[in-house]
Amino acid sequence: MRKKTNCCYCGAILTEKSFEDRIRLFCEKCNEPIYENPVPATCLVTIDDKKRVLLVKRNVEPKTGFWCLPGGFIELGESPEEGALRELEEETGLKGKIELLLGVSSNRNQQYHSVLIVGYLIRNYSGILSTGYDASDAAWYNYKEIPEIAFQSHMQFIRMFYAIYGD
Repeated sequence: MRKKTNCCYCGAILTEKSFEDRIRLFCEKCNEPIYENPVPATCLVTIDDKKRVLLVKRNVEPKTGFWCLPGGFIELGESPEEGALRELEEETGLKGKIELLLGVSSNRNQQYHSVLIVGYLIRNYSGILSTGYDASDAAWYNYKEIPEIAFQSHMQFIRMFYAIYGD
């Protein structure tokens, strides 16, 4: 992971300084610490009437070629729910209705260091299953036939659904 070198507000060179009992990046010009926070993302456990889970095959890094839940980064101005439903439609062609917040988890990421993931359950959806630019395939899987999943947090949300609702 690359370390930030310039202030995102004024462009000045950052230094390291003890602030709030931690070594933080600091902008001497703004006289402010630079807080580095996890990047927010979502994923969706989408279940069909046969209790199969919808997975997409990643067409982008990280983990190109691995299967995962539909989802992605929340964009500015979006709520987590709006971001989740947008990602579902972009990656699978389906429109859905969020039934339940499954939980919040995190993944380590080489580019962003830490990604905070909000997981939702969808059982009410419409549309024709298709793939978007960042997914090379999409398919429904029975719990016992799930392939290797790209991200630990995604598998955590899948297990959570099946622990509550059975397979």
